[in-house]
Amino acid sequence: MNKFNLLTCLSLWLFLSCELFAATDTISITSKDGLVIVADTYIINLDANTPMIVLYHQAGWSRGEYIDIAPKLNELGFNCIAVDLRSGNKINSVVNQTAKSARSDKLQTRYIDALPDMISALEFINSKFPDNQVIAWGSSYSAALVLHIAGEHHALVDGVLAFAPGEYFTKQGKSKTWVKESASKIIAPVFITSAKNETANWSAIFDAIPSKVKTAFIPDSQGNHGSRALWDQFDDSKAYWNAVNQFLRENFR
Repeated sequence: MNKFNLLTCLSLWLFLSCELFAATDTISITSKDGLVIVADTYIINLDANTPMIVLYHQAGWSRGEYIDIAPKLNELGFNCIAVDLRSGNKINSVVNQTAKSARSDKLQTRYIDALPDMISALEFINSKFPDNQVIAWGSSYSAALVLHIAGEHHALVDGVLAFAPGEYFTKQGKSKTWVKESASKIIAPVFITSAKNETANWSAIFDAIPSKVKTAFIPDSQGNHGSRALWDQFDDSKAYWNAVNQFLRENFR
């Protein structure tokens, strides 16, 4: 190995060792109110051509929702970060550390209270990777919130995938059309899906989206709620994956 290559390899090693992100690591992000947000990174490439997908979990769960999904997204050519939101608990033996800290700090942990966490995570990723496309991915209540964010904060997202969104926030002070109103401002590519019997929860939201690139996937089977529809344990997961892969391939490669 010549001197140049040796120095290049050494510099890369030091970068990966010292940088906040490693191939697979757990990191901390500070939310708007000072709460520490915990997230797992799944990084395959640090160059500007590799999009970043920020993954948010469903109600009562944690970043563990994505322990099998994120590596598959890596295989498709995407970096990922799976975030613990303050509204959640545990799934796949992964405890929601952000929610645990929020409860300890006596902070509210309703669905709507997770919105600042989600925005903070997106701001963090955009600051660290200013030249990369950033895709927000939500599951159930967080699916609704990524649609809200995409409509209200155009600079933070270049695309959205929403698994089983709906108007879930009426008991938390929001109107019955709060998500739909924000969705009507989305300009980024959007993908929405859910279990078959949940379609009515988001059809009006989807119809309101003016984006020229929007995709709705309704499974032929009963399907499943949230991002777990992609888990291998479900026989129909391949159909969901095919739809996700097509959307990502057509819009972010």
